[in-house]
Amino acid sequence: MIATVHPSSIQGTLRVPTSKSAMQRALAAALIRKGKTILLNPGNSEDDQAALRCIQVLGARVEIESDRWVVVSEGIRPVSDELDCGESGLSIRMFTPLAALSDRPMRIIGGGSLSKRPMQFFADVLPMLGVQVKLHEGRLPIELRGPLKPQDIEVDGSLSSQFLTGLLMAYSAVGLADRTIQVNDLKSRPYIDLTVQILQHFGLPVPINENYHRFTFTDQAPVPTNEPLIFSVEGDWSGASFWLAAAPIAGALTLQGLDQNSTQADRAFWSLLDRCGIQLQVDADKLEVGVGLPGAFEFDATDCPDLFPPLVALASHIRGTSVINGVHRLAYKESDRAKSLQAEFGKLGITISLQGDQMKIMGGTGVCAAVVDAHGDHRIAMALAVAALGASGPVHIEGAESVGKSYPDFWKDLQSLGATVSLSN
Repeated sequence: MIATVHPSSIQGTLRVPTSKSAMQRALAAALIRKGKTILLNPGNSEDDQAALRCIQVLGARVEIESDRWVVVSEGIRPVSDELDCGESGLSIRMFTPLAALSDRPMRIIGGGSLSKRPMQFFADVLPMLGVQVKLHEGRLPIELRGPLKPQDIEVDGSLSSQFLTGLLMAYSAVGLADRTIQVNDLKSRPYIDLTVQILQHFGLPVPINENYHRFTFTDQAPVPTNEPLIFSVEGDWSGASFWLAAAPIAGALTLQGLDQNSTQADRAFWSLLDRCGIQLQVDADKLEVGVGLPGAFEFDATDCPDLFPPLVALASHIRGTSVINGVHRLAYKESDRAKSLQAEFGKLGITISLQGDQMKIMGGTGVCAAVVDAHGDHRIAMALAVAALGASGPVHIEGAESVGKSYPDFWKDLQSLGATVSLSN
């Protein structure tokens, strides 16, 4: 699909989508909790659907209503030998250790860019926990047979915190185990805070966090209850970041549904705008963002690499050179995001240089009309759309359907704010 975005002013009020980071973790917690869980404000992204399929394969029963999902689980009881995680990186890293809790042989598969991402972590770590593991040249499919038995282990946290999230979920599901996971060079620490927060809300065992270097589970069991647990999934700061970038470029916006105290890593975009002097007004359930570009900025995105695309979209309109640190975190996303951003914004007339772990965006030179490609990456597609709002002419974005991975209603929401957008096959 091709989305053609014309230079536009935008304004209005928008409720942000549900956080897929929180939604997928909540589904995993509902699976291992046992009993009935009612999820309010459920997500509808492709990654949320992948997580839904995973918990159903692993034994949960789910009733889907318009405004809630009801999950009933008796724990990990696989009903199939194959677990399809779609293109969700979080699902493959979180549900693989959970699937390994069963003694049933399992085959873990995925599609798209997920098939190219390294999974050697599982071959290195899971055998230490009593799990037989076989990979295909370090990648999918994963063949495994448990059951996983928690042990004191040491793991590498430099590639993605999602691997640790999977282990924490699995250790929590077992309970009654005094075990420690030692982690070296952990990245994206706020996402681990989100994992622990959700485990705690669901009454599941939570680890003692020793400066993000040691996570120790004490001898504790899940809190028993016969009452259904109700959990309202929070709004998505990752999706909201594109609107936070769009407002200074194209018009004032009011965003609803964001938790101001969220542990989501991408909440850091709000802090950047505040630091840069962008007009912000915060009320209980809404955030108002004024129009007006800040000066060139420097930002460390090591713990929130998903902010690179909206930051680049904003920086493309700012006069001067903006710097984003943490480029090494971009290699194994839906695309090689550093190179994808460099190539596609280059077509828009914006020079991006990659120097070691830094990305430098030479902005304020004018965003040109062009034909660009999303590289199958939802965040690249949305970043190009945001930049196009202030372009000199229409920008044609090929692969526009990729937004469905995290934000299926993105194009509809952009149109609702007054942007001129047309979609074609």
